[in-house]
Amino acid sequence: MSEEGLFEVAAPEPVHEGPDPDRPVTRGVVEDRPAPTSGVGAPLAVRMRPASIDEVVGQDHLLAPGAPLRRLVEGAAPASVLLHGPPGTGKTTLARLISQATGRAFEALSALNAGVKEVRGVIEVARRRLAASEPRRTVLFIDEIHRFSRTQQDALLAAVEDRVVLLVGATTENPSFSVVAPLLSRSLVLGLHALDDEAVGTLLDRAVADPRGLGGSVTLHPDARAHLVRLAAGDGRRSLTALEAAADAVGGRGEITLADVERVVDEVAVRYDRAGDQHYDVISAFIKSIRGSDPDAALHYLARMIVAGEDPRFIARRLVVHASEDIGLADPTALPAAVAAAQAVQLIGLPEARINLAQVTIHLATAAKSNAVITAIDEAMSDVRTGAAGPVPPHLRDGHYAGAQAMGNAVGYVYPHNDRAGVVAQQYPPDELVGRDYYRPGGRGDERERAERLARLREVVRGDRSRE
Repeated sequence: MSEEGLFEVAAPEPVHEGPDPDRPVTRGVVEDRPAPTSGVGAPLAVRMRPASIDEVVGQDHLLAPGAPLRRLVEGAAPASVLLHGPPGTGKTTLARLISQATGRAFEALSALNAGVKEVRGVIEVARRRLAASEPRRTVLFIDEIHRFSRTQQDALLAAVEDRVVLLVGATTENPSFSVVAPLLSRSLVLGLHALDDEAVGTLLDRAVADPRGLGGSVTLHPDARAHLVRLAAGDGRRSLTALEAAADAVGGRGEITLADVERVVDEVAVRYDRAGDQHYDVISAFIKSIRGSDPDAALHYLARMIVAGEDPRFIARRLVVHASEDIGLADPTALPAAVAAAQAVQLIGLPEARINLAQVTIHLATAAKSNAVITAIDEAMSDVRTGAAGPVPPHLRDGHYAGAQAMGNAVGYVYPHNDRAGVVAQQYPPDELVGRDYYRPGGRGDERERAERLARLREVVRGDRSRE
């Protein structure tokens, strides 16, 4: 049998005379081809890349009817756009959809290995397309555009301004800090959200059933599905990569169990139900370990929550509460540290924010402890609720309006700053609460010294003894 009978021989590519406006000139860095959507060898995440805007999940805020991105994908209102958001949220997919919907050529550069030469090469190809007998516009997708230097970004300006190319830049950074101002002003800046659990679940279910994916050859046990959703951490590509590995592990047939996923992903599912007992038990153990001054146990429970996919904002809120509830003024730095960690969670998110959460967990666990603050406010509120809320003493009432002093308001008030020590004998609480102590500082940490100062302050303010 001839060699031709054994193998399919591809026809030779035609030889072109002169420059071809439909071929890239940057030696493989640029691509002008549709995304691979089929083929046995293509990764599952590539095969399942949305073929239309209706298949895009998790970005409803950008794809609602009339929204700028939907109009771009549908071919209206051509404009360059900068897409920023976490990995695996669909930035490359949206760039290809913009290209397909508008009938434009698609070229892609990666800022990791492209320079000014490659940028200018793509722009030259785009100019040739516009000058061809059948003009065709170009979508230029630049991945990791924040890694481009200022010179590289400046090389794009004229082509973007003249709409030689429709730029779609993708970045995981905030473009306001990583993209030059002239390019920002010429582009729409749109933020993509990390995929929520529902969106990741939709991707997994679609990949299992769709002929482009696993075509129903496997089923996904609910526990395995839940673990894949958690492992994704908002990254759709990650979830499909793990699903594909698990499907391979079962030979492409049968049910994928939790054990199958754990085996291929090398991460054991943490038994933790964010809506059930584990949620409350673990956070309770976490707080009690901090209260008990055991940073090692506290870090263990923190790790369990993070690995299980607990909302880091929930953890941060509990730390802020704990800083006042169980530490208070025994360590006045505890609350600012907890608030700073909560802000870090909002600014940078996981996985990096795990470091901030760990730092404040150790800080609080090793700090001097006092519950004097929560005891003080709870006792004061209890008195108010039971009726101990007499009239405000006349000398403390507002005396800034006409006729106030005739009513006795503010009459006799002593301004503390006029006193050399800044503290004067004067009644502040209502009559029935004179002498009532709410705040009783403990004898640990900063409260030891604060207790001594407070005793002296009360003696002066209440007139218990004459000042020297």
